[in-house]
Amino acid sequence: MSLKSVNKIETNKYELIVTVGADEFEAAVEKAYKKNVGKINVQGFRKGKAPRRFIEKIYGENVFYEDAVNDSYPDAYAKALEEADITPVDRADIEVLSVSKEGYEFKATVISKPECDIDGYLNIAAEKIIKDVTDADINEELDKLRNRSARVVTVSDRAAINGDMTLIDFEGFVDGVPFNGGKAEKYHLTLGSGSFIPGFEDQIIGHNPGDEFDVNVTFPEDYHVDDLKGKPSVFKVKLHELKARDLPVVDDEFAKDVSEFDTLDALKEDLSKKIKERFDNAAQQEVETKLINTITENLKAEIPEVMYENKINEMVYDFERRLNAQGLNMQTYLGYTGSDMDTFRNSFREQAVNQVKMRLALETIVKKENITVSEEEINAEYAKIADAYKLSVDEVKKYIPVEEISADAAANKAIDLVKDSAVITEKKAKAAKAPAKKAAPKAAEEKSGDEKPAAKAPAKKSTAAKSTAAKADGEKAPAKKTAAKSTKAADGEAAPKAKKTTAKTEKAE
Repeated sequence: MSLKSVNKIETNKYELIVTVGADEFEAAVEKAYKKNVGKINVQGFRKGKAPRRFIEKIYGENVFYEDAVNDSYPDAYAKALEEADITPVDRADIEVLSVSKEGYEFKATVISKPECDIDGYLNIAAEKIIKDVTDADINEELDKLRNRSARVVTVSDRAAINGDMTLIDFEGFVDGVPFNGGKAEKYHLTLGSGSFIPGFEDQIIGHNPGDEFDVNVTFPEDYHVDDLKGKPSVFKVKLHELKARDLPVVDDEFAKDVSEFDTLDALKEDLSKKIKERFDNAAQQEVETKLINTITENLKAEIPEVMYENKINEMVYDFERRLNAQGLNMQTYLGYTGSDMDTFRNSFREQAVNQVKMRLALETIVKKENITVSEEEINAEYAKIADAYKLSVDEVKKYIPVEEISADAAANKAIDLVKDSAVITEKKAKAAKAPAKKAAPKAAEEKSGDEKPAAKAPAKKSTAAKSTAAKADGEKAPAKKTAAKSTKAADGEAAPKAKKTTAKTEKAE
């Protein structure tokens, strides 16, 4: 192989002219002959036994050239990249310029990883907000425990109030005409849940089981059914049944029922410790996020668009794999959310941009600081992954090459360098204002009868990506790692989890 020339044709885009000589090409042609001879019939020879010169005489001396080129150019291309010191970020466009028994020449057009520089990554100033645990925080946790332990009871001695679970029949009319999907029988609806269009649930409040009444509402202008947008409507409603949560009294007996503690004071003390730990972890995560954001902002690079697109591809693939683990597929999910593939992909873009910039920033710090990784550190990383996935180290090595482990470990050391040099000042969080009076606890609905008409269209959740170091749902083998451990701090939550299309009966929790 000979690298004939390297030309930069635009930012991050190069054109390589590579030649493969006669000896290398002859070896590739001989290999192609041995691979294909068993498929070729030549009169006078048993199948698979015809000499190469006879086959070339009959079919032409170039009969094996195509296979020989296809088999040999990847190695020649890889050596050319190494010689040119180019790191590709996408597949190259390959064009064979000439081929003969003397060898062949090809042109490779390749997009390279950008040249990067960074400053301001040491001694970054960041504020850490320290939040103390209040009685309100502890009471909020106790309320969650109360709701989980609550009993659902039928109510017959009063009218409906906010938070009640109702069983209703309804039929909707626009201009006196019923519309598709506007009718259901024995439908479970929790008042105050916000499941139906504004005003619907409020007008059930005050009615008693057995009542039949009208609900007058106007569909929102952004409603997901075009024919109903902004239309006034009347729903004929019958209230069959009311249910409510019967919450337990918070005392020592309650503490024994919901925990390992014998007294309420002991339970509160334990809750306080756990809440404090959660606050401290969140504060540390917020600091790390600020540090990561700073170094990505200080990165100087012209980043090729294909790097963002490839990262989006990874995120979409990971999301689809998790959908499949839940028994769903992408088409069903898009239909359920009322989205399309372009919109769905675009929802990952901001996170993809952040991840690509963060990785480039860390790699640039690694170079500037001459960060290296020892064999012991590499082995430790393999052991950590093996333990997380319950695999042997040898099995992990089959999935993740040492170069990737080394790169990730170096990036992690760069993160540690940034964190260790950061100037962190602690500040007490401002006291929270007294919370507004809370509505009665909500309960999820159970879907029954016809499809609900007045329910809001499903909200499109945030698709911020999870840390690539997180364990993928249903994954038996470690997925290819693409980011260092601190991506949690920068990336936030992963792509949204798919909702199932059948509603569940709410337990008292």
